[in-house]
Amino acid sequence: MRKCNKCHREKKLSKFREGKLTCKKCEYRWWQRVLRYLAYRRKLTAYEKFASRIGYMGAGFLIAAQWTIEPILYILGFCCVIVQTSSRKQWNLVALNINGLIAWFRHLLF
Repeated sequence: MRKCNKCHREKKLSKFREGKLTCKKCEYRWWQRVLRYLAYRRKLTAYEKFASRIGYMGAGFLIAAQWTIEPILYILGFCCVIVQTSSRKQWNLVALNINGLIAWFRHLLF
Protein backbone atom coordinates (compact mmCIF):
# COMPACT_ATOMS: atom_id res chain seq x y z
CA MET A 1 0.00 0.00 0.00
CA ARG A 2 1.15 3.49 -0.89
CA LYS A 3 -0.19 6.95 -0.19
CA CYS A 4 -1.08 9.22 -3.13
CA ASN A 5 0.55 12.62 -2.89
CA LYS A 6 -2.52 14.36 -4.34
CA CYS A 7 -5.59 12.76 -2.75
CA HIS A 8 -3.66 11.42 0.29
CA ARG A 9 -5.42 8.04 0.22
CA GLU A 10 -3.82 4.67 0.79
CA LYS A 11 -4.01 2.59 -2.39
CA LYS A 12 -2.62 -0.64 -3.78
CA LEU A 13 0.63 -0.57 -5.75
CA SER A 14 -1.30 -1.52 -8.91
CA LYS A 15 -3.07 1.86 -8.74
CA PHE A 16 0.24 3.69 -9.35
CA ARG A 17 2.36 3.89 -12.46
CA GLU A 18 5.97 2.90 -12.13
CA GLY A 19 8.04 5.69 -10.63
CA LYS A 20 5.01 7.95 -10.00
CA LEU A 21 3.86 9.30 -6.64
CA THR A 22 0.36 10.20 -7.86
CA CYS A 23 -2.27 7.48 -8.37
CA LYS A 24 -3.67 6.82 -11.83
CA LYS A 25 -7.06 8.28 -10.94
CA CYS A 26 -5.64 11.61 -9.75
CA GLU A 27 -3.17 11.79 -12.63
CA TYR A 28 -5.68 11.30 -15.44
CA ARG A 29 -8.95 13.21 -15.02
CA TRP A 30 -11.72 13.72 -17.56
CA TRP A 31 -10.64 17.27 -18.48
CA GLN A 32 -7.19 16.00 -19.38
CA ARG A 33 -8.84 13.61 -21.84
CA VAL A 34 -10.77 16.54 -23.34
CA LEU A 35 -7.64 18.68 -23.62
CA ARG A 36 -5.70 15.84 -25.21
CA TYR A 37 -8.53 15.33 -27.68
CA LEU A 38 -8.55 19.03 -28.59
CA ALA A 39 -4.78 19.26 -28.98
CA TYR A 40 -3.77 19.08 -32.62
CA ARG A 41 -0.35 17.55 -33.02
CA ARG A 42 1.22 16.52 -36.25
CA LYS A 43 4.64 16.68 -37.80
CA LEU A 44 5.30 19.13 -40.61
CA THR A 45 6.45 17.70 -43.91
CA ALA A 46 9.72 18.79 -45.45
CA TYR A 47 7.85 20.98 -47.95
CA GLU A 48 5.89 22.69 -45.15
CA LYS A 49 9.08 23.38 -43.19
CA PHE A 50 10.74 24.81 -46.29
CA ALA A 51 7.66 26.90 -47.10
CA SER A 52 7.61 28.21 -43.53
CA ARG A 53 11.22 29.37 -43.85
CA ILE A 54 10.44 31.05 -47.16
CA GLY A 55 7.49 32.77 -45.47
CA TYR A 56 9.75 34.13 -42.73
CA MET A 57 12.09 35.45 -45.39
CA GLY A 58 9.10 37.08 -47.11
CA ALA A 59 8.09 38.72 -43.84
CA GLY A 60 11.62 40.10 -43.61
CA PHE A 61 11.33 41.51 -47.13
CA LEU A 62 8.02 43.16 -46.21
CA ILE A 63 9.54 44.72 -43.08
CA ALA A 64 12.50 46.02 -45.09
CA ALA A 65 10.14 47.33 -47.75
CA GLN A 66 8.24 49.40 -45.21
CA TRP A 67 11.44 51.23 -44.33
CA THR A 68 12.59 51.77 -47.92
CA ILE A 69 9.25 51.96 -49.80
CA GLU A 70 10.89 49.88 -52.54
CA PRO A 71 8.29 48.08 -54.74
CA ILE A 72 10.67 45.21 -55.56
CA LEU A 73 10.96 44.28 -51.88
CA TYR A 74 7.18 44.31 -51.51
CA ILE A 75 6.81 42.06 -54.56
CA LEU A 76 9.43 39.61 -53.28
CA GLY A 77 7.87 39.62 -49.83
CA PHE A 78 4.36 38.93 -51.09
CA CYS A 79 5.61 36.13 -53.37
CA CYS A 80 7.41 34.43 -50.48
CA VAL A 81 4.47 34.77 -48.11
CA ILE A 82 2.12 33.35 -50.77
CA VAL A 83 4.25 30.18 -50.81
CA GLN A 84 3.88 29.80 -47.04
CA THR A 85 0.15 30.50 -46.89
CA SER A 86 -0.64 28.22 -49.82
CA SER A 87 1.34 25.35 -48.26
CA ARG A 88 -0.79 25.70 -45.13
CA LYS A 89 -3.95 26.04 -47.23
CA GLN A 90 -4.86 29.45 -45.79
CA TRP A 91 -6.65 30.58 -48.90
CA ASN A 92 -8.00 33.81 -47.43
CA LEU A 93 -4.42 34.98 -46.79
CA VAL A 94 -3.36 33.84 -50.24
CA ALA A 95 -6.10 36.04 -51.71
CA LEU A 96 -4.98 39.03 -49.61
CA ASN A 97 -1.35 38.55 -50.62
CA ILE A 98 -2.25 38.26 -54.29
CA ASN A 99 -4.16 41.53 -53.92
CA GLY A 100 -1.08 43.22 -52.43
CA LEU A 101 1.13 41.69 -55.11
CA ILE A 102 -1.06 43.06 -57.90
CA ALA A 103 -1.14 46.49 -56.25
CA TRP A 104 2.66 46.70 -55.99
CA PHE A 105 3.15 45.39 -59.56
CA ARG A 106 0.82 48.13 -60.71
CA HIS A 107 2.74 50.69 -58.65
CA LEU A 108 6.04 49.48 -60.11
CA LEU A 109 4.87 49.58 -63.73
CA PHE A 110 2.92 52.85 -63.71
